[in-house]
Amino acid sequence: MKLSIVITSWNTRELLARCLASVERATAGIESEVIVVDNGSDDGSAELVARRFPRVDLVRNSANRGYAIATNQGAARARGEFLLLLGSDTEPDESALCKLTRFLEESTGHAGVAPRLVGSDGATQHACMRFPRLRTAFAFGTPLERWAPESRELRRYFVRDFDHDRCADVEQPPASCLLLRRSVWEQLGGFDEALWLFFNDVDLCRRLASAGLKLHYLANAHVMHVGGASTAGFADFVPRWQTDRLRYYRKHHGTLGVCCVKLAVSWTFIDWWTRTAWTGVRGKRSEPLAPTSRAFASFLFCA
Repeated sequence: MKLSIVITSWNTRELLARCLASVERATAGIESEVIVVDNGSDDGSAELVARRFPRVDLVRNSANRGYAIATNQGAARARGEFLLLLGSDTEPDESALCKLTRFLEESTGHAGVAPRLVGSDGATQHACMRFPRLRTAFAFGTPLERWAPESRELRRYFVRDFDHDRCADVEQPPASCLLLRRSVWEQLGGFDEALWLFFNDVDLCRRLASAGLKLHYLANAHVMHVGGASTAGFADFVPRWQTDRLRYYRKHHGTLGVCCVKLAVSWTFIDWWTRTAWTGVRGKRSEPLAPTSRAFASFLFCA
């Protein structure tokens, strides 16, 4: 088996159908298998896969177990030499998967490769990033980002100096479409399941880099990507993102990383609370303070 494709899906029924149809076209001539892990969807996703794509190896979870756990479930069933992590909100073009697998076959010095992601309008998504540092916690998602959106740290973090029209090695491509050698995935133990929804791909790329392994960006392989299809419907998006970020920083930066994240979140919360309260004082409609305040307290003292 040359290629195993693992797709984790939660309530993305129509997008998943388009993704699987595009995968069928893109794997013509490649000895491959497709594994779909339905993460407790309630929109009929699993039933659609079983009915319309009977050759897919379908795993049905009774509840949403999180992206990291579900993807590890799917990868554990894989038999291919190469393992493709693919988002249910993507559509590889007909040549993309051939180009990605050919690159890894010919470039033995790389552990993985990622394609160019494009939006439905055909515009290139600047999805590659560099690893977050301690100062990133203060530059991104805080009042400082509002005041200095073109700061040196944000330019570094979002690799705004990177030309997405050329091929190059990169630190952190997204797991929306990431082809890896399955031997490397197994060597690293897959995703860290403590990073339930977010930062699991960042952590994986960082562990790859720490092991001296390289990832490549292939500009001439195109994959259409909607982006955020599952996470947009997740009710606790912000608390989950903050908790997973905190766990990532604890893992890679220790106690100092935890302190930086909690200080950054505290600063952001105070800024939000002050502006929201002032809006209410002026008699304008504003968000209720209590729910976010409770979530902040839970994050600060319990996470």
